[in-house]
Amino acid sequence: MSTSKTDIARRVFNHTFKLDPIVRSLLDTDFYKLLMLQMIWGLYRDVDATFSLTNRSKSVKLAEEIDIDELREQLDHARTVRFTKKEMIWLAGNTFYGTKQIFSPQFLAWLENFQLPEYELTKRDGQFELHFPGKWVETTMWEIPALAIINELRSRAAMKGMGRFALDVLYARAKARTWEKVERLKQLPNLKISDFGTRRRHSFLWQRWCVEALKEGLGDALTGTSNVLLAMDTDLEALGTNAHELPMVAAALAEGDEALRMSPYAVLEDWQSYYGGNLLIVLPDAFGTASFLENAPDWVADWTGFRPDSAPAIEGGEKIIQFWRERGRDPREKLLIFSDGLDAETIEKAYKHFEGRVRMSFGWGTNLTNDFSGVAPVRNDQLTPISLVIKVSSANGRPAVKLSDNPAKAVGDPREIERYLRVFGAQEMVEQAVVV
Repeated sequence: MSTSKTDIARRVFNHTFKLDPIVRSLLDTDFYKLLMLQMIWGLYRDVDATFSLTNRSKSVKLAEEIDIDELREQLDHARTVRFTKKEMIWLAGNTFYGTKQIFSPQFLAWLENFQLPEYELTKRDGQFELHFPGKWVETTMWEIPALAIINELRSRAAMKGMGRFALDVLYARAKARTWEKVERLKQLPNLKISDFGTRRRHSFLWQRWCVEALKEGLGDALTGTSNVLLAMDTDLEALGTNAHELPMVAAALAEGDEALRMSPYAVLEDWQSYYGGNLLIVLPDAFGTASFLENAPDWVADWTGFRPDSAPAIEGGEKIIQFWRERGRDPREKLLIFSDGLDAETIEKAYKHFEGRVRMSFGWGTNLTNDFSGVAPVRNDQLTPISLVIKVSSANGRPAVKLSDNPAKAVGDPREIERYLRVFGAQEMVEQAVVV
Protein backbone atom coordinates (compact mmCIF):
# COMPACT_ATOMS: atom_id res chain seq x y z
CA MET A 1 0.00 0.00 0.00
CA SER A 2 1.37 3.41 -0.93
CA THR A 3 1.83 5.82 1.96
CA SER A 4 0.26 8.51 -0.19
CA LYS A 5 -2.96 6.69 0.78
CA THR A 6 -1.88 5.91 4.34
CA ASP A 7 -2.46 8.26 7.27
CA ILE A 8 0.73 7.40 9.17
CA ALA A 9 -0.37 9.18 12.37
CA ARG A 10 -3.69 7.29 12.45
CA ARG A 11 -1.90 4.02 11.62
CA VAL A 12 0.51 4.53 14.56
CA PHE A 13 -2.30 5.55 16.91
CA ASN A 14 -4.34 2.47 16.01
CA HIS A 15 -1.39 0.15 16.69
CA THR A 16 -3.24 -2.03 19.19
CA PHE A 17 -2.96 -5.60 17.88
CA LYS A 18 -0.62 -7.97 19.69
CA LEU A 19 2.12 -8.28 17.08
CA ASP A 20 2.51 -5.66 14.38
CA PRO A 21 5.37 -7.16 12.33
CA ILE A 22 8.17 -4.78 11.42
CA VAL A 23 9.77 -7.17 8.91
CA ARG A 24 7.15 -8.46 6.48
CA SER A 25 9.47 -9.33 3.58
CA LEU A 26 13.06 -10.59 3.23
CA LEU A 27 13.40 -8.06 0.39
CA ASP A 28 13.11 -5.36 3.08
CA THR A 29 16.90 -5.17 3.17
CA ASP A 30 19.71 -3.32 1.41
CA PHE A 31 20.62 -4.43 -2.11
CA TYR A 32 24.31 -4.87 -1.31
CA LYS A 33 23.32 -7.66 1.09
CA LEU A 34 21.93 -9.76 -1.77
CA LEU A 35 24.92 -9.05 -4.01
CA MET A 36 27.36 -9.99 -1.23
CA LEU A 37 25.22 -12.99 -0.30
CA GLN A 38 25.54 -14.40 -3.81
CA MET A 39 29.34 -14.16 -3.66
CA ILE A 40 29.45 -15.60 -0.12
CA TRP A 41 27.21 -18.45 -1.31
CA GLY A 42 29.52 -19.00 -4.29
CA LEU A 43 32.95 -18.69 -2.65
CA TYR A 44 32.70 -18.83 1.16
CA ARG A 45 29.82 -21.20 1.84
CA ASP A 46 31.65 -23.05 4.62
CA VAL A 47 32.86 -19.97 6.53
CA ASP A 48 31.34 -19.29 9.95
CA ALA A 49 30.68 -15.65 10.82
CA THR A 50 29.11 -14.21 13.96
CA PHE A 51 27.46 -10.79 13.76
CA SER A 52 26.98 -8.73 16.94
CA LEU A 53 25.07 -5.61 17.95
CA THR A 54 27.00 -2.54 19.13
CA ASN A 55 25.33 0.58 20.50
CA ARG A 56 27.88 3.36 19.98
CA SER A 57 25.53 5.86 21.68
CA LYS A 58 26.48 4.49 25.09
CA SER A 59 24.42 7.02 27.07
CA VAL A 60 21.25 5.48 25.63
CA LYS A 61 20.22 2.36 27.56
CA LEU A 62 18.40 0.44 24.85
CA ALA A 63 17.15 -2.35 27.10
CA GLU A 64 15.45 0.26 29.30
CA GLU A 65 13.64 1.79 26.31
CA ILE A 66 12.62 -1.41 24.49
CA ASP A 67 10.92 -4.42 26.06
CA ILE A 68 13.08 -7.52 25.50
CA ASP A 69 10.02 -9.73 24.95
CA GLU A 70 8.75 -7.41 22.20
CA LEU A 71 12.18 -7.51 20.57
CA ARG A 72 12.23 -11.30 20.77
CA GLU A 73 8.73 -11.48 19.23
CA GLN A 74 9.82 -9.34 16.27
CA LEU A 75 13.03 -11.31 15.73
CA ASP A 76 11.12 -14.59 15.94
CA HIS A 77 8.55 -13.34 13.44
CA ALA A 78 11.31 -12.32 11.00
CA ARG A 79 12.56 -15.92 11.12
CA THR A 80 9.19 -17.11 9.75
CA VAL A 81 9.34 -14.83 6.68
CA ARG A 82 10.29 -16.35 3.29
CA PHE A 83 10.80 -14.91 -0.18
CA THR A 84 7.51 -14.94 -2.09
CA LYS A 85 7.00 -16.19 -5.63
CA LYS A 86 6.44 -12.61 -6.83
CA GLU A 87 9.73 -11.49 -5.23
CA MET A 88 11.69 -14.38 -6.76
CA ILE A 89 10.27 -13.64 -10.24
CA TRP A 90 11.25 -9.97 -9.85
CA LEU A 91 14.81 -10.83 -8.73
CA ALA A 92 15.21 -13.25 -11.64
CA GLY A 93 13.74 -11.02 -14.33
CA ASN A 94 14.67 -7.47 -13.38
CA THR A 95 17.63 -5.52 -14.76
CA PHE A 96 20.11 -4.28 -12.15
CA TYR A 97 22.87 -1.82 -13.08
CA GLY A 98 22.01 -2.45 -16.73
CA THR A 99 22.61 -6.19 -16.32
CA LYS A 100 19.90 -8.78 -16.82
CA GLN A 101 20.05 -11.87 -14.60
CA ILE A 102 22.69 -10.56 -12.20
CA PHE A 103 21.59 -13.39 -9.89
CA SER A 104 22.29 -16.92 -11.14
CA PRO A 105 19.43 -19.46 -11.35
CA GLN A 106 21.32 -21.75 -8.97
CA PHE A 107 21.65 -19.00 -6.35
CA LEU A 108 17.99 -18.04 -6.69
CA ALA A 109 16.94 -21.69 -6.30
CA TRP A 110 18.87 -21.76 -3.02
CA LEU A 111 17.52 -18.36 -1.95
CA GLU A 112 13.92 -19.42 -2.47
CA ASN A 113 14.04 -21.52 0.73
CA PHE A 114 16.18 -19.11 2.77
CA GLN A 115 15.24 -18.33 6.35
CA LEU A 116 16.99 -16.22 8.95
CA PRO A 117 18.95 -18.42 11.40
CA GLU A 118 18.70 -18.50 15.20
CA TYR A 119 20.04 -15.71 17.40
CA GLU A 120 21.20 -15.14 20.99
CA LEU A 121 19.59 -12.30 22.99
CA THR A 122 20.24 -11.23 26.59
CA LYS A 123 20.56 -7.90 28.36
CA ARG A 124 23.30 -6.49 30.59
CA ASP A 125 23.75 -3.07 32.20
CA GLY A 126 20.79 -1.60 30.33
CA GLN A 127 22.03 -2.78 26.90
CA PHE A 128 21.05 -5.70 24.69
CA GLU A 129 23.62 -8.34 23.90
CA LEU A 130 22.49 -9.66 20.53
CA HIS A 131 24.55 -12.15 18.52
CA PHE A 132 23.92 -14.05 15.31
CA PRO A 133 26.29 -17.07 15.17
CA GLY A 134 26.36 -19.56 12.30
CA LYS A 135 27.33 -19.88 8.65
CA TRP A 136 28.23 -16.55 7.05
CA VAL A 137 25.88 -17.31 4.17
CA GLU A 138 22.98 -17.22 6.67
CA THR A 139 24.02 -14.78 9.41
CA THR A 140 24.87 -11.95 7.00
CA MET A 141 21.17 -11.50 6.25
CA TRP A 142 20.33 -10.58 9.86
CA GLU A 143 22.16 -7.22 9.92
CA ILE A 144 19.60 -5.01 8.17
CA PRO A 145 16.31 -6.46 9.49
CA ALA A 146 17.61 -6.64 13.07
CA LEU A 147 18.70 -2.99 13.00
CA ALA A 148 15.39 -1.95 11.41
CA ILE A 149 13.49 -3.86 14.12
CA ILE A 150 15.40 -2.27 17.02
CA ASN A 151 15.11 1.25 15.62
CA GLU A 152 11.40 0.95 14.91
CA LEU A 153 10.68 -0.57 18.33
CA ARG A 154 12.49 2.41 19.84
CA SER A 155 10.30 4.79 17.80
CA ARG A 156 7.16 2.93 18.84
CA ALA A 157 8.16 3.07 22.51
CA ALA A 158 8.77 6.83 22.21
CA MET A 159 5.32 7.43 20.73
CA LYS A 160 3.37 4.96 22.89
CA GLY A 161 1.65 7.52 25.10
CA MET A 162 0.98 10.11 22.42
CA GLY A 163 -2.58 10.95 21.39
CA ARG A 164 -3.86 11.15 17.84
CA PHE A 165 -3.45 14.91 17.49
CA ALA A 166 0.04 14.88 18.99
CA LEU A 167 1.01 12.17 16.48
CA ASP A 168 -0.59 14.17 13.69
CA VAL A 169 1.52 17.21 14.62
CA LEU A 170 4.66 15.05 14.95
CA TYR A 171 4.35 13.65 11.44
CA ALA A 172 3.23 16.97 9.94
CA ARG A 173 6.38 18.64 11.29
CA ALA A 174 8.61 15.76 10.13
CA LYS A 175 7.05 15.90 6.65
CA ALA A 176 7.55 19.67 6.45
CA ARG A 177 11.17 19.32 7.55
CA THR A 178 11.84 16.66 4.92
CA TRP A 179 10.17 18.68 2.19
CA GLU A 180 12.25 21.75 3.07
CA LYS A 181 15.36 19.63 2.52
CA VAL A 182 13.99 18.38 -0.79
CA GLU A 183 13.37 21.96 -1.95
CA ARG A 184 16.89 22.93 -0.93
CA LEU A 185 18.49 20.00 -2.78
CA LYS A 186 16.35 20.68 -5.84
CA GLN A 187 18.51 23.76 -6.46
CA LEU A 188 21.55 21.57 -7.29
CA PRO A 189 21.18 21.11 -11.07
CA ASN A 190 23.08 17.84 -11.65
CA LEU A 191 22.44 16.17 -8.29
CA LYS A 192 22.38 12.37 -8.12
CA ILE A 193 21.03 11.08 -4.82
CA SER A 194 19.59 7.84 -3.45
CA ASP A 195 17.92 6.58 -0.29
CA PHE A 196 20.33 4.66 1.98
CA GLY A 197 18.11 4.88 5.07
CA THR A 198 16.91 1.33 5.83
CA ARG A 199 19.13 0.38 8.77
CA ARG A 200 18.29 3.25 11.11
CA ARG A 201 14.90 4.35 9.85
CA HIS A 202 12.11 5.63 12.08
CA SER A 203 9.80 3.01 10.58
CA PHE A 204 9.13 1.17 7.35
CA LEU A 205 6.09 3.34 6.57
CA TRP A 206 8.11 6.49 7.12
CA GLN A 207 10.95 5.33 4.89
CA ARG A 208 8.42 4.63 2.16
CA TRP A 209 6.92 8.13 2.58
CA CYS A 210 10.42 9.67 2.32
CA VAL A 211 11.25 7.70 -0.83
CA GLU A 212 7.95 8.67 -2.48
CA ALA A 213 8.49 12.32 -1.45
CA LEU A 214 11.98 12.31 -3.01
CA LYS A 215 10.63 10.68 -6.15
CA GLU A 216 8.05 13.44 -6.61
CA GLY A 217 10.20 16.31 -5.36
CA LEU A 218 13.54 15.51 -7.01
CA GLY A 219 12.45 13.62 -10.12
CA ASP A 220 15.38 12.18 -12.07
CA ALA A 221 17.85 13.41 -9.43
CA LEU A 222 16.65 10.46 -7.31
CA THR A 223 18.64 7.58 -8.77
CA GLY A 224 17.10 4.86 -6.60
CA THR A 225 16.97 3.27 -3.17
CA SER A 226 19.13 0.72 -1.38
CA ASN A 227 15.94 -0.93 -0.05
CA VAL A 228 15.09 -3.79 -2.41
CA LEU A 229 11.41 -4.03 -1.42
CA LEU A 230 10.87 -0.29 -1.93
CA ALA A 231 12.73 -0.45 -5.26
CA MET A 232 10.35 -3.17 -6.42
CA ASP A 233 7.21 -1.45 -5.08
CA THR A 234 8.01 2.08 -6.28
CA ASP A 235 9.63 1.15 -9.62
CA LEU A 236 13.02 2.59 -8.66
CA GLU A 237 16.55 1.25 -9.18
CA ALA A 238 17.88 -0.98 -6.40
CA LEU A 239 21.33 0.42 -5.54
CA GLY A 240 24.32 -0.91 -3.61
CA THR A 241 27.49 -2.94 -4.10
CA ASN A 242 29.54 -4.23 -1.14
CA ALA A 243 30.19 -3.43 2.51
CA HIS A 244 32.78 -3.66 5.29
CA GLU A 245 32.02 -7.25 6.19
CA LEU A 246 33.91 -8.55 3.12
CA PRO A 247 37.33 -7.14 4.12
CA MET A 248 36.56 -7.77 7.81
CA VAL A 249 36.03 -11.50 7.24
CA ALA A 250 38.93 -11.75 4.78
CA ALA A 251 41.21 -10.07 7.34
CA ALA A 252 40.06 -12.34 10.17
CA LEU A 253 40.86 -15.41 8.05
CA ALA A 254 44.28 -14.12 6.90
CA GLU A 255 47.34 -16.08 8.06
CA GLY A 256 50.04 -13.71 9.30
CA ASP A 257 50.61 -9.96 9.10
CA GLU A 258 51.47 -9.77 5.40
CA ALA A 259 48.34 -11.68 4.38
CA LEU A 260 46.39 -9.39 6.72
CA ARG A 261 47.82 -6.30 5.03
CA MET A 262 46.85 -7.60 1.57
CA SER A 263 43.44 -9.04 2.55
CA PRO A 264 41.35 -5.99 1.51
CA TYR A 265 42.67 -6.31 -2.05
CA ALA A 266 42.31 -10.11 -2.17
CA VAL A 267 38.59 -9.88 -1.41
CA LEU A 268 38.15 -7.13 -4.04
CA GLU A 269 39.78 -9.47 -6.58
CA ASP A 270 37.18 -12.08 -5.63
CA TRP A 271 34.44 -9.48 -6.15
CA GLN A 272 35.86 -8.40 -9.51
CA SER A 273 36.14 -11.96 -10.79
CA TYR A 274 32.64 -12.78 -9.53
CA TYR A 275 30.86 -9.77 -11.04
CA GLY A 276 33.13 -9.01 -14.00
CA GLY A 277 33.21 -5.37 -15.01
CA ASN A 278 30.11 -4.41 -13.03
CA LEU A 279 29.62 -3.08 -9.48
CA LEU A 280 33.22 -1.91 -9.20
CA ILE A 281 32.91 0.51 -6.27
CA VAL A 282 35.65 0.46 -3.62
CA LEU A 283 34.88 0.90 0.09
CA PRO A 284 38.39 1.85 1.27
CA ASP A 285 38.07 2.66 4.96
CA ALA A 286 37.64 -0.68 6.77
CA PHE A 287 41.22 -0.41 8.05
CA GLY A 288 41.87 3.23 7.17
CA THR A 289 41.69 4.94 3.77
CA ALA A 290 45.28 6.27 3.87
CA SER A 291 46.72 2.78 4.33
CA PHE A 292 44.40 1.33 1.68
CA LEU A 293 45.41 3.90 -0.94
CA GLU A 294 49.13 3.68 -0.12
CA ASN A 295 49.28 -0.09 -0.62
CA ALA A 296 46.64 -0.49 -3.34
CA PRO A 297 47.61 -2.45 -6.48
CA ASP A 298 47.36 -0.39 -9.66
CA TRP A 299 44.25 -2.23 -10.90
CA VAL A 300 42.23 -0.69 -8.02
CA ALA A 301 42.55 2.69 -9.77
CA ASP A 302 40.70 1.23 -12.77
CA TRP A 303 37.54 0.57 -10.76
CA THR A 304 34.54 2.82 -11.45
CA GLY A 305 34.70 4.70 -8.14
CA PHE A 306 35.05 4.86 -4.38
CA ARG A 307 32.63 5.25 -1.48
CA PRO A 308 34.42 7.14 1.33
CA ASP A 309 32.30 6.13 4.31
CA SER A 310 33.85 7.34 7.57
CA ALA A 311 36.05 10.31 6.64
CA PRO A 312 34.45 13.76 6.23
CA ALA A 313 33.17 13.98 2.65
CA ILE A 314 35.51 16.70 1.41
CA GLU A 315 38.69 15.39 3.08
CA GLY A 316 37.95 11.80 2.04
CA GLY A 317 37.10 12.80 -1.51
CA GLU A 318 40.26 14.86 -1.92
CA LYS A 319 42.44 11.91 -0.82
CA ILE A 320 40.86 9.67 -3.43
CA ILE A 321 41.14 12.26 -6.21
CA GLN A 322 44.84 12.61 -5.36
CA PHE A 323 45.19 8.80 -5.54
CA TRP A 324 43.64 8.72 -9.03
CA ARG A 325 45.90 11.53 -10.23
CA GLU A 326 49.01 9.83 -8.85
CA ARG A 327 48.01 6.65 -10.67
CA GLY A 328 47.50 8.55 -13.95
CA ARG A 329 43.69 8.37 -13.99
CA ASP A 330 41.38 11.29 -14.78
CA PRO A 331 39.12 11.96 -11.76
CA ARG A 332 36.46 13.48 -14.05
CA GLU A 333 35.84 9.98 -15.41
CA LYS A 334 35.54 8.49 -11.91
CA LEU A 335 32.72 8.35 -9.35
CA LEU A 336 32.64 9.31 -5.67
CA ILE A 337 29.67 8.05 -3.63
CA PHE A 338 29.27 9.95 -0.35
CA SER A 339 27.21 8.26 2.36
CA ASP A 340 28.46 9.04 5.88
CA GLY A 341 26.01 10.93 8.11
CA LEU A 342 24.80 13.16 5.27
CA ASP A 343 22.12 15.82 5.47
CA ALA A 344 21.02 18.60 3.13
CA GLU A 345 23.79 20.96 4.29
CA THR A 346 26.65 18.46 3.97
CA ILE A 347 25.33 17.21 0.61
CA GLU A 348 25.15 20.79 -0.70
CA LYS A 349 28.67 21.57 0.59
CA ALA A 350 30.29 18.48 -0.95
CA TYR A 351 28.39 18.97 -4.22
CA LYS A 352 29.63 22.54 -4.62
CA HIS A 353 33.19 21.61 -3.62
CA PHE A 354 33.57 18.77 -6.16
CA GLU A 355 31.33 20.02 -8.97
CA GLY A 356 33.06 19.59 -12.34
CA ARG A 357 36.03 17.75 -10.83
CA VAL A 358 34.55 14.26 -10.42
CA ARG A 359 31.27 12.43 -10.94
CA MET A 360 29.29 12.37 -7.69
CA SER A 361 26.45 10.51 -6.06
CA PHE A 362 25.03 10.77 -2.55
CA GLY A 363 23.56 8.01 -0.39
CA TRP A 364 21.25 9.74 2.10
CA GLY A 365 20.64 7.64 5.19
CA THR A 366 19.63 8.27 8.79
CA ASN A 367 19.07 12.02 8.43
CA LEU A 368 16.56 11.28 5.67
CA THR A 369 14.58 8.42 7.23
CA ASN A 370 14.92 9.20 10.96
CA ASP A 371 15.09 12.96 11.44
CA PHE A 372 12.54 13.38 14.25
CA SER A 373 14.74 15.22 16.74
CA GLY A 374 12.77 18.12 18.22
CA VAL A 375 9.57 17.59 16.20
CA ALA A 376 7.47 16.09 19.01
CA PRO A 377 4.96 18.48 20.66
CA VAL A 378 6.78 17.75 23.94
CA ARG A 379 10.46 16.93 24.40
CA ASN A 380 11.15 13.30 23.53
CA ASP A 381 14.82 12.28 23.34
CA GLN A 382 13.86 8.75 22.32
CA LEU A 383 12.96 10.11 18.88
CA THR A 384 16.56 11.24 18.34
CA PRO A 385 18.42 8.62 16.24
CA ILE A 386 21.37 6.79 17.75
CA SER A 387 24.48 5.15 16.30
CA LEU A 388 23.59 1.49 16.26
CA VAL A 389 25.53 -1.07 14.20
CA ILE A 390 25.64 -4.81 13.67
CA LYS A 391 29.08 -5.94 12.50
CA VAL A 392 31.01 -9.18 12.07
CA SER A 393 32.54 -10.02 15.45
CA SER A 394 34.28 -13.28 14.48
CA ALA A 395 34.97 -15.48 11.45
CA ASN A 396 35.77 -19.17 11.89
CA GLY A 397 36.25 -18.42 15.59
CA ARG A 398 38.81 -15.64 14.99
CA PRO A 399 38.05 -12.09 16.16
CA ALA A 400 37.05 -9.60 13.45
CA VAL A 401 38.00 -5.90 13.48
CA LYS A 402 36.97 -2.68 11.77
CA LEU A 403 39.22 0.35 12.27
CA SER A 404 37.57 3.03 10.06
CA ASP A 405 38.93 6.54 9.37
CA ASN A 406 37.26 7.64 12.59
CA PRO A 407 38.74 5.76 15.60
CA ALA A 408 35.46 6.34 17.48
CA LYS A 409 33.87 3.89 15.01
CA ALA A 410 36.39 1.09 15.60
CA VAL A 411 34.90 -2.25 16.64
CA GLY A 412 36.55 -5.46 17.78
CA ASP A 413 38.68 -7.03 20.47
CA PRO A 414 41.05 -4.32 21.89
CA ARG A 415 44.14 -6.53 21.47
CA GLU A 416 43.25 -7.27 17.85
CA ILE A 417 42.59 -3.57 17.21
CA GLU A 418 46.14 -2.87 18.44
CA ARG A 419 47.51 -5.51 16.06
CA TYR A 420 45.57 -4.10 13.11
CA LEU A 421 46.81 -0.58 13.92
CA ARG A 422 50.36 -1.93 13.91
CA VAL A 423 49.87 -3.66 10.54
CA PHE A 424 47.82 -0.96 8.76
CA GLY A 425 48.97 2.13 10.65
CA ALA A 426 46.86 4.96 12.04
CA GLN A 427 47.92 7.69 9.62
CA GLU A 428 45.35 10.39 8.91
CA MET A 429 42.73 8.85 11.21
CA VAL A 430 40.84 11.63 13.00
CA GLU A 431 38.48 11.01 15.90
CA GLN A 432 35.08 12.67 15.51
CA ALA A 433 31.87 12.39 17.46
CA VAL A 434 29.65 9.61 16.12
CA VAL A 435 26.10 10.92 15.88
CA VAL A 436 24.49 8.43 13.46
